[in-house]
Amino acid sequence: MTRPVIGIIGNHNLIGDDYPVQATGMINIEAVSKVADGLPLMVPADPRYVDIPSVIEACDGFVFTGGRPNVHPKYYGEEETEKHGAFDQCRDLLTLDLIRSCVQRGQPILGICRGFQEFNVAFGGSLYPEIRELPGRMNHRMPPDGTLEEKFAPRHEVTLTPGGIFARLFGADKVMVNSLHGQGIKDPGPRVVIEGYASDGTPEAIHIKDAPGFALAVQWHPEYNAANNPVSRPLFEAFGDAARRWQRGERANPLAQTG
Repeated sequence: MTRPVIGIIGNHNLIGDDYPVQATGMINIEAVSKVADGLPLMVPADPRYVDIPSVIEACDGFVFTGGRPNVHPKYYGEEETEKHGAFDQCRDLLTLDLIRSCVQRGQPILGICRGFQEFNVAFGGSLYPEIRELPGRMNHRMPPDGTLEEKFAPRHEVTLTPGGIFARLFGADKVMVNSLHGQGIKDPGPRVVIEGYASDGTPEAIHIKDAPGFALAVQWHPEYNAANNPVSRPLFEAFGDAARRWQRGERANPLAQTG
């Protein structure tokens, strides 16, 4: 059997000042190919060119990647401010509906950083525009200087729900993760179950309640050095296993739980 096709959600970027592209990081492609053992296929995050019925038939699962632009606050009932930063509303228009469609179908999805925040907004949750300005919170943003290895190095601990999906995946109730985000969950959506918190109370790991398939998301970036990281590797392996089950027509999800 061929490898399952994994749609990697792209991001709008500019080369120079005037050449627009859709792109994804090589670390996303490598994690999907080498660890999840899937065939990576970048999906342009623009509903003018990509329709959901076609793309969900073309792919066996999706990775909702990180990205500099943030989910527009109108999707969770708040006004735009300078703190909300830049936006990519074409991506919003595609991903929020695509997440809901995949959950309904039971099609495997994995959310990373912005993707984690998209999961929450897609199911009725809201976001803080700037975590580091909240009382008692640490600065979760990417270090401005240093090598790529230094920027993606583990920075804080995440405490997981004992016996939950993530604790079972990682074989531990506490894990060390990197941190490269400015926004974060304010109010979780009604179906968003938080299973991991940073020491300052910032949500870091979620799943969608009653999802018939794999529907997990993390606030950190597990795609970096995924093959060698003891937290990242089991996450991508489990996602790849779920995509292979979907490819074979198996709809039962051994990770599914209602809590």
